[in-house]
Amino acid sequence: MKKVFSAMSGGVDSSVATLLLKQNGYDVSGVMLKMFETEDTPSCAEACDANSRTCCSFLDSNDARNVATKLGIPFYLLNYKDIFKNEVISRFIEGYKNGITPNPCIDCNRYVKFGALFDTLDKFEQDYLATGHYSIIEYDKTSKRWLLKKSTDITKDQSYVLYNLTQNQLSKTLLPLGKMTKNDVRDIANENGFINANKPDSQDICFVPNGKYTDFLAQNGINPKIGDIVNTEGEILGKHNGYFNYTIGQRKGLGISSSTPLYVCNIDAKNNIVTVGTEDKTYKNSLIAKDINWVSIPNLQGSIKCNARVRYNSKEVPAVVHAVDDNKICVEFLEKQKYIANGQAVVLYDENIVLGGGIICKAN
Repeated sequence: MKKVFSAMSGGVDSSVATLLLKQNGYDVSGVMLKMFETEDTPSCAEACDANSRTCCSFLDSNDARNVATKLGIPFYLLNYKDIFKNEVISRFIEGYKNGITPNPCIDCNRYVKFGALFDTLDKFEQDYLATGHYSIIEYDKTSKRWLLKKSTDITKDQSYVLYNLTQNQLSKTLLPLGKMTKNDVRDIANENGFINANKPDSQDICFVPNGKYTDFLAQNGINPKIGDIVNTEGEILGKHNGYFNYTIGQRKGLGISSSTPLYVCNIDAKNNIVTVGTEDKTYKNSLIAKDINWVSIPNLQGSIKCNARVRYNSKEVPAVVHAVDDNKICVEFLEKQKYIANGQAVVLYDENIVLGGGIICKAN
């Protein structure tokens, strides 16, 4: 019987994924990672509010343990706070400090769940790691490669945040929810009397209280410094209260008046300047991405036509991708795209198959 570590967060998705694994004959152990603590973690009474958004809280660990007990499986709570701080929180802070827009979910998957936790499988004599992500993993006999595909429920698809998985990781990862819908998952949870069956999905950055990332940055020593807001011609239009308070494509809260709508076009951390312009100034023909991970192909030689997604919630758009070197690509869009932010990931698709992806470092 194959042994599986099922990563449990206390939410309904990972709980149902764990149930399905057991029903399919795996020897399952639940594992939850304690990744951080904040002074703003709600009290037990507050957390019991159905609308509360918690993560790594007492309630979450209780919910996960409750489900594990109901399923009659072992449950481990592992302390990963140092790893999470070094690989996710520190990257998040440094990203904003350097004027980019980081994606902590991608870093968490890469360095923590499918990094540090994945590396413990042999130590704990486990054959697989399982999660509640909505994506599909399949082996392609023709290419002799493991493929990462979009979820059947395209509204819940999470292949974008999993593009960094290597062939070895894909071969030892199980995603039981890939061909299910969210409604299916909640129905199964209710049928089995799970305590978290109707628990709301968390929408915010898990370690940032109330979603106020600027407050979090200030608490970690990144303090606002007044600088210039300029137009694309370099003319000073006003002052900003810290460049990390702004994101590419931002329109509201600029603190300047204009007869036409203005959007953030560029953030220059080195010179403490925020550039704004009309919406057409936010459109780019292409981008350069680094730190490339190829999934369905071993590497890229020359060029390839595909679809590209430049943000988690953005639409895929047709593009031609060129290899720059072993670790960089150039993505040329057939039609200009707006709001491309350095630090975000560009993920490439061949229909429902993930080709690969990388981190955006320049838009042109």
